[in-house]
Amino acid sequence: MYDLGTRKLTLALVAEGRSLNSVSKETGISRAAIRSWQARIDPLPRMQRTPCSLCGPAAEPPSDKASYSYLLGLYLGDGCISPGMKKGYFLRIACADSWPGLIEACAAAVEAINPSGKAYRVQAVGYTSVVGYSGHWPCLFPQHGPGKKHERRITLEPWQQAVVDAHPWEFIRGLIHSDGCRVINWTTRMVSGERKRYEYPRYFFTNKSDDIRALYTDTLDKLGVEWAVYARNGNAFNISVARKASVALLDTHVGPKH
Repeated sequence: MYDLGTRKLTLALVAEGRSLNSVSKETGISRAAIRSWQARIDPLPRMQRTPCSLCGPAAEPPSDKASYSYLLGLYLGDGCISPGMKKGYFLRIACADSWPGLIEACAAAVEAINPSGKAYRVQAVGYTSVVGYSGHWPCLFPQHGPGKKHERRITLEPWQQAVVDAHPWEFIRGLIHSDGCRVINWTTRMVSGERKRYEYPRYFFTNKSDDIRALYTDTLDKLGVEWAVYARNGNAFNISVARKASVALLDTHVGPKH
């Protein structure tokens, strides 16, 4: 037996246009069960609904702005919003199971921003989706829209930019926790005539969206963090931070995922 929340989330994935096979693999729920839910429950609407009852035609910043800035970074990296049944929406952030601390931090942020104060987890193969249900998500994340993020324009509303400006490190942490990593690179140097191995830490952020990468680098510039574009296979999707002082700043305010 599956609870109503799990059924709603599963049908929301189908409503995004995904195949029953891919949804079944992600959720571990059989295609037969999903078909039976589709037969019993009206198809999920795909169109935008009326403005949120909590904020009307214009959103207002949430009270916990630090948590919102972090959650915004997570959403831009590994998040999506899909319509649920009735008047609500699912916010879903995919978190790798390799980083249980990230899952907990993500859930805490969703709980802090969700008007209901709730978040729950849906286990998939290799990752956990942290999910919150609310009619408020499209207002809090107006970047929501049809298609993939890197295929559409992504800009922040003035109130969102003000939140990021007030809490830039939380925003950077969310972006790195979603689409970034801290690695140890190595090279060799000649020391007193002997070649020795030299290791140094480095941060990477990788995202296909030019707009999202620009939000990341613009915020790094304001924080005094030096960065460089690191092209791989001809694609300039990677932003590298390797200068010692800049890595130290990221170590202080972000650190490796755990």
